[in-house]
Amino acid sequence: MTQHPAQQPTNDSLIVSNSPHIRGKETVPQIMSRVIYALLPACAAGIYFFGLSALRVLTLCVFFCVGVEWLCRKLGGRNTDTWKDGSAILTGLLLGMNLSASVPWWICLVGSILAIGLGKQIFGGLGFNPFNPALVARVGLLIGFPQIMTTWAVPNLGKMSGVDVLSGATPLGLSVEQVAASDGLLQNLFYGNVGGCIGETSAVALLIGGLMLMFWRLIKWEIPLGFIGVVVALTAIVNYHWPELSSPPLFHVFAGGLLLGAFFMATDMVTSPVTGRGALVFGMGCGLITSVIRIFGSYPEGVSFSILIMNALTPLIDRSITRKPFGFRKEKKA
Repeated sequence: MTQHPAQQPTNDSLIVSNSPHIRGKETVPQIMSRVIYALLPACAAGIYFFGLSALRVLTLCVFFCVGVEWLCRKLGGRNTDTWKDGSAILTGLLLGMNLSASVPWWICLVGSILAIGLGKQIFGGLGFNPFNPALVARVGLLIGFPQIMTTWAVPNLGKMSGVDVLSGATPLGLSVEQVAASDGLLQNLFYGNVGGCIGETSAVALLIGGLMLMFWRLIKWEIPLGFIGVVVALTAIVNYHWPELSSPPLFHVFAGGLLLGAFFMATDMVTSPVTGRGALVFGMGCGLITSVIRIFGSYPEGVSFSILIMNALTPLIDRSITRKPFGFRKEKKA
């Protein structure tokens, strides 16, 4: 039956536009601001345990990231106000949290150039980068300056007076026997009184921030679930059958940058899958690669490498896991 022309919509009531046709109410600056708020507990913990040295690194990274973004946009003849959306500030904070409080100022500058210039602006800016910019910088610095990037600051608690920074081992650098013989290590890892990167300190602060992100629905819960769950399962199996190869699973969860990566870096909206099932596969892949590197690899930490590898596989995951078309309804059988 043909609809009467008078009942058909007029041209004025039809809007032709590109997808997406359904948009969220939150803007990019609002999203970035909330992620920054969720990072503040971990930033405060890092400053508490490492003192003004941590504040210096975080401030320099934010300042340099904003400056590099402005300069890249200026040289490219593009709008230079993009730093106001908060993405460069967030990248600076994440970069700073992936560094030790003892790094020199120029490491913050080189890292910012790698993060913003190589990891973001070279691809066209926010929304076009295939890899997490802060992790691009961390891995680049680790390859280029391994000695500086593996010299860790010791927390201020119990430090000698008159000394700004002492270098020591990160917990992941300890042997299985040393971990087993360390009394109170898990408690120190949970609260943050351990050496390492600024963002590796307080597990409880990172958990608070992660819960804030999930409460605001800014991240897919499948990613941290798959990431942490696989690490717990694999390290538990290896620790049970071959205790000389791996420490207990709770140690792997609290030590290193696992929580920082699982909640704040692997969940990047641009570089992670768009579907829930894809996000679960992505997180599980990160957990698998991290566990293999930590247990069998030459690097004590594997979070950065695992996320970057899975970032490269994100388009394949999105193509492999089909999505239900908008408005699709399964046909009922007669």
